[in-house]
Amino acid sequence: MNDTIFNFRQQQILKLLKERGVLSRLNLTGEIVSKKGNSKITVIRDLNELVKKGYVTVQGKGRATSYSLVTKNSLLEYLDLDRYFKADQEKRNATINFNNGVYKNLSNLYSKGEIELWEEGKVKFGEAKKKLDPSIYKRELERFVIELSWKSSQIEGNTYSLIETETLIKQDIRAQGHPEDEARMILNHKDAFDSILKNKDDFKKLNFSDVIQLHNILTKGLVTSGIRSQKVMITGTNYEPLSDKHELENSLKNLITHINSITYPPERALILAAMIAYIQPFADGNKRTARMLSNAVLIAHDYLPLSYRNVDINEYRSAMIIFYETNNLFNFKHIFMDQLEFAIHNYFQQ
Repeated sequence: MNDTIFNFRQQQILKLLKERGVLSRLNLTGEIVSKKGNSKITVIRDLNELVKKGYVTVQGKGRATSYSLVTKNSLLEYLDLDRYFKADQEKRNATINFNNGVYKNLSNLYSKGEIELWEEGKVKFGEAKKKLDPSIYKRELERFVIELSWKSSQIEGNTYSLIETETLIKQDIRAQGHPEDEARMILNHKDAFDSILKNKDDFKKLNFSDVIQLHNILTKGLVTSGIRSQKVMITGTNYEPLSDKHELENSLKNLITHINSITYPPERALILAAMIAYIQPFADGNKRTARMLSNAVLIAHDYLPLSYRNVDINEYRSAMIIFYETNNLFNFKHIFMDQLEFAIHNYFQQ
């Protein structure tokens, strides 16, 4: 793993608080500062950032200041990626089968600071639509679609480069040395996003047919559409999704019902991004559908969508596997929020 999710000092802070519960500022900074190259001011800055983002809570003032992890929701407890994957796949303490009980904790997933960040992105996106010259806004939207189509496809093993993806989408020119399926996957992403923009209001309240239709667009010419009727296995995990077609259909409908009961759109988006992949209702294209459906909900409510452009693919897959095996959402949510910060600073600049 690399440290794009948390820097090394922040990882050490979270590990210490996970192991010991509550630590004073003096004890906590002392342990981190003792490691080569760390200063007390830098460690305190990292602590303040973790507090602001809702991962750490602070009590007291001055010398009595102490810190602990925020654990309001068991799904969001800190879980160390590196430590988790040190155990072999067969030896991890993992839940093998689909857990219907996951829904009881799939609410109130954002801290105050994270909600503020979502609202900041929404304001920025709204102002861009109003103030940017229409031709510039259109070009920026095209750039976003190209980068989303490239990265989402790359997560699935597509070998097109970003430049090749741009040429394909803008000029419909296939890159040599790549199978046609790779071009089709990328163009399907563009078509799906076009459909989301055209039918924006349809995603304010989800229904079963909209989810199926979006999956059909994403997988056109690649796989059989509709709910799968055969068992699937996932590389890197012993987790086994449901295999009965009737159960899968009911599970997807239960998810849609849960989503429609959630009032905050970015929370809906996060849940969809994780749960569509967890349920695995389709023979293929589940994670693609999860990412695009998540963006559809954001766009329907005028929030800034996510391109995933700078996501680390191995960290994304690992965070997804952790959710499959433990239903822990901590690392996946952090990746999700990291992509929001990236979107705020890289798209629709005025």
